[in-house]
Amino acid sequence: MFGQESLLKGRPQECCGPGAVLQRRGVFAQEVIFVDSGVVGLGVAGAQELEHCLGLAQGPCWLEPSAAILGLAPVMDAMAQSSTLLRRIPLADFRQALGGCSPGVHSMVCDMARLHLQQTEVAVGRLVKDAEGRCAQWLLQHAKGAADGHVVVEFQDRKRQVAQILGIAPETLSRIFKLLRERGLIAGTGKVVELVDLPALNQLAGV
Repeated sequence: MFGQESLLKGRPQECCGPGAVLQRRGVFAQEVIFVDSGVVGLGVAGAQELEHCLGLAQGPCWLEPSAAILGLAPVMDAMAQSSTLLRRIPLADFRQALGGCSPGVHSMVCDMARLHLQQTEVAVGRLVKDAEGRCAQWLLQHAKGAADGHVVVEFQDRKRQVAQILGIAPETLSRIFKLLRERGLIAGTGKVVELVDLPALNQLAGV
């Protein structure tokens, strides 16, 4: 049997305030978090807030145990939404305790964790892709020809207002524009942005 009580016994508690980042998606950690009390948001986080929430974990509970069960990096960001008490358990201890289950139970738990992780990856992927797609679509809708023959977008509104229109956080808009520039789809900063690769932007927008 999975000895949760013995695994948690004697582990020091840690208090985190609202907004504390408890885990980052794609960043492997050598520990598993058990939330004793409080609410933790799971999803896609920006620099200061949870931009897209896929669910809430309310203690007492393990925080995204599927990744820990499989020994993989978490696929969601986790950010405290309230004052939260938690305990950090070394991943090796967690997996050793899990290994104490019967082979049949252990196999079933791993299968369930694998399926849950796959479903979560799809959901997170859709969130990120949808945000990029909305940005690409907005750029195409507001594009116009410049005197030099280039296709550009002139920002009449502040980027914070554009982010509100698109239903995303300003930090997300800035991050997506940075990614589009790095991928060579757009160029320029400030109030004028050039659309460099129209076919790629159309594909990203689903046009």
